[in-house]
Amino acid sequence: MPESTLAVHEPSPQEMRRAMSSFASGVTIVTGQDDDGPTGFACQSFASVSLTPPLVLFCADHRGRAWPRIRMSGRFTVNVLAEDQTDLCARFGSSTGLKFDGLDWTASALGTPSLPDVLCRVHAEVHAVHTEGDHDVVIGRVVALETPRTGAPLIFYKGRFGTEGHTVFAPPNLFGWDDAWS
Repeated sequence: MPESTLAVHEPSPQEMRRAMSSFASGVTIVTGQDDDGPTGFACQSFASVSLTPPLVLFCADHRGRAWPRIRMSGRFTVNVLAEDQTDLCARFGSSTGLKFDGLDWTASALGTPSLPDVLCRVHAEVHAVHTEGDHDVVIGRVVALETPRTGAPLIFYKGRFGTEGHTVFAPPNLFGWDDAWS
């Protein structure tokens, strides 16, 4: 068997971002509510963990403003975006602006924000948090699910929404292409 010519070294953040952009992911908005009101952030690192018990995970950057508030409240909703919801992603992927201003949202049974017209809402309680690198890996115990509509999901691939041949440009400062996003 021929030997590999791969040089082993720890990748830089830029190398890591470029390589990981080859993996298409869905886009979600993780929302929560505390005494200061609603909060949320765009998140592409979301997955199902277990069916029994029903568990999901997402990763949240330690530097974010929303995650510490959601963590303290102990509950959250993951809102899975449809392909026509790039506006919601831009709203929650930005570190500036008031994310809920003028947005028509409702409170879930947990009191967390449910965003309008999403493909799926996963309502959960924080079950465990594991600190890894510059992020927390959050495990949530699912307490309710909603699938308000059907349609194609919002996909993020190689710094753009959609897949090759069917993409919509994502601004470079949107969720991590200039700063850190989860």
